[in-house]
Amino acid sequence: MTLSTPAPVGPPTALFSPEYYQDPHTTLAWLRENSPVHEFRFPVGEVRTWLVTRYDDVKAVLADQRYSTEAGTWGNAEFRAAGLVAAEGTLLERGITVVDPPYHTRLRRRAMGAFTTRRVEQWRTTVREQVGRILDDCASRETFDVMDDYAGEVAAGVLGEILGMRIERHRELVSALNAAFPSDPALIHKAPEGFARICEYAAELVAEKRGRPADDLTSALIQGDDGVRLTEDELTGIVAAVIMGGSDTVRGFIGNAVLSLLDHPDQAGLLRTDPRLAEPAVEELLRYDGALSTALFRVTTEEVELAGTTLPAGAPVIVGLLAANRDPRRFERPDLLDLRRTGHRHVGFGHGLHNCLGAALARLEGAIAIPALFERFPELTLDAPRDDVRYIDNWAIRRLVALPVAVSAKSAGRSERS
Repeated sequence: MTLSTPAPVGPPTALFSPEYYQDPHTTLAWLRENSPVHEFRFPVGEVRTWLVTRYDDVKAVLADQRYSTEAGTWGNAEFRAAGLVAAEGTLLERGITVVDPPYHTRLRRRAMGAFTTRRVEQWRTTVREQVGRILDDCASRETFDVMDDYAGEVAAGVLGEILGMRIERHRELVSALNAAFPSDPALIHKAPEGFARICEYAAELVAEKRGRPADDLTSALIQGDDGVRLTEDELTGIVAAVIMGGSDTVRGFIGNAVLSLLDHPDQAGLLRTDPRLAEPAVEELLRYDGALSTALFRVTTEEVELAGTTLPAGAPVIVGLLAANRDPRRFERPDLLDLRRTGHRHVGFGHGLHNCLGAALARLEGAIAIPALFERFPELTLDAPRDDVRYIDNWAIRRLVALPVAVSAKSAGRSERS
């Protein structure tokens, strides 16, 4: 008689553990089926927290104003004492990504008013020019790191051009972003310092463009003709949000997409031979393994019932974007990468009022930069054992540490042999 293996009594790996970051999908799949509104202890401060993993529930939370982004206002004492209020003590504590209407409405109106059709078309030219320049540089070598030498350079170059900022500050900004969203819970006390550094540079940029306006996004945000009068801090906060959304997120998405295509050479071949797939491919790659693992904290403003679970007032709630995007209730064969997939939209950039501010730019960069890489290097191959490719330890951002590639199989490993 063969005894069946008992079902696991908990997730395969602990949430936000080192093992989880390398393979979150296995744990998230278990949670979707067994504990879709999952109570656990957040690693920082052991704060009682709930993770939501099913697609419909994730969209419901993101669309319901009883789940507030104003964590400093509505969060319970335990949450606030742990230092989990985003950007606490900086002007971003009241920034566009973490405030509710009606204040959010004023800020969002100005921000989106600057994203005109004409300006987006200008960005298309900018992205193509930057991608071409960076690919030429990569072509001069037989091996390179997609994260630093391609994705990072594309994100920095495009952001610098559209904001009118000095490109030499990009690495400082990356350092500040790492401090703002630390992977090590022991470093959470440095988060306000990281946010403050981002705000400092955004303030410098606003001051510079106020004195010398140009045809760039920062100047457009300052000069907005929407009838909304913003303070200097509010403008600085919007520019800082664009910097955060257009830098590491874009870099992470391009890197994740390239690895996904290297893992699925048949799909890479489709993309290379059919230019019409560029835009739908971006949507599928965002669904399959996007750069945002979760949205930022939401906090309940009152007691709320969600999928049979009662959440007390002041409860911190995290919505799992990666989890929702592979929910079999919404997507057929969700663990399959299919660039020709049609149907339901993903939540890779969130949903509702706080849908990612830089989503249009990220989509544009992805639709140009990802196909261009595989077109330029049709024999692109991973230049490391697959098991050596690692993700950063970060609960909100899904990004590779490095992605070494070779322009052909013959070039792979050559740098090590030389």
